[in-house]
Amino acid sequence: MKNRKSTLSKQNNFFDKNLFILIITLVVLGIIAVADVSAPQSLNNYGDKFFLLKEQSISAAIGVGVFFVLSRIKYTFWQKLAIPLFFISVGLLILVLIQQFGMSALGARRWISIGPINFQPSELVKFTICIYLAKVAAGDKSPFSYFIPLVLVAGLIMLQPDLGTTLVILLIGFSQIFVSNVNLFYVLGSVVVGMAGTFLLIIFSPYRKARLLTFFESTGDPLGSSYHIRQILLGLGSGGIFGVGFGASRQKYLFLPEASTDSIFAVIAEELGLIGALIIIFLFALFVIKGLKIAKNAPDKFSSVLATGISAWIGGQAFLNIGSMVSLVPLTGIPLPFVSYGGTSLVMILSACGILLNISKFANHDQK
Repeated sequence: MKNRKSTLSKQNNFFDKNLFILIITLVVLGIIAVADVSAPQSLNNYGDKFFLLKEQSISAAIGVGVFFVLSRIKYTFWQKLAIPLFFISVGLLILVLIQQFGMSALGARRWISIGPINFQPSELVKFTICIYLAKVAAGDKSPFSYFIPLVLVAGLIMLQPDLGTTLVILLIGFSQIFVSNVNLFYVLGSVVVGMAGTFLLIIFSPYRKARLLTFFESTGDPLGSSYHIRQILLGLGSGGIFGVGFGASRQKYLFLPEASTDSIFAVIAEELGLIGALIIIFLFALFVIKGLKIAKNAPDKFSSVLATGISAWIGGQAFLNIGSMVSLVPLTGIPLPFVSYGGTSLVMILSACGILLNISKFANHDQK
């Protein structure tokens, strides 16, 4: 009996050290990338070339602190808080749509401002939907228990409007539903309905329709709707195989819109070339593989579905960002996880990673 307790204690103290190193590596690479890319934008907008770097460094410090704390809290804690956290995040999504509370920028209402703090409720929802749907799966609820909250959240985010985040939410939701043993008929039916709904939302929105048409004809209006994607492709093409050299990007000097956020991968590829771009892609692929392995070996259904959702969140968002940079998918305005400038995004991602690391402590490490 004593030996058995000792073995269990060792298992509970074990965590995936390689995943830990990978997460910290991605955070450090993100800080370096923001330091490099954001200087021209910071100087132009704020008169201080280190302004965005300072903000991102503060967010990274907070995020890493939360990451360490959550990695030590047993994952079952979140199952108890799943429902209140989810409804708080839905309330914030509603609040951001109210003019007195929501802050509008670039034609979208996505931020809530409280004093000096600005945050995006949609980033919090990515975190809470993962936990909520994992709780639904653990309780073996009906298929509608998955789809109703998912449709509610997706609808509220589309009202901001934010198609990119909506797609990430749907990727999280459908990945969790798929591994929760929900009848395949419901899954396929909801996918068809979701695709049809997304298509209609694009067609009836002039802004989204213009982006879709630009995707199909990227040279149609080089100084207008096609400007962004053309500047991205110029950056990628200039990088070649080995890049123009770290810090030597031309596109970051206000030629490339949103260089430190949505388009940061294009600057990385310009400076470090195909080799550097492939390293970034490899790191994200490795994260997803490790996350899914943790999900496979998780001790119960809640932790397994939760680990799957977190992996789909990081992997899906990285795919949408990098895919839009290489014209594989239309531009969606989605940041690159860990790497792009964005405080709320970084803190929420590191929070989820802390939970994922905690689940790895209780995984059955003997399984292959």
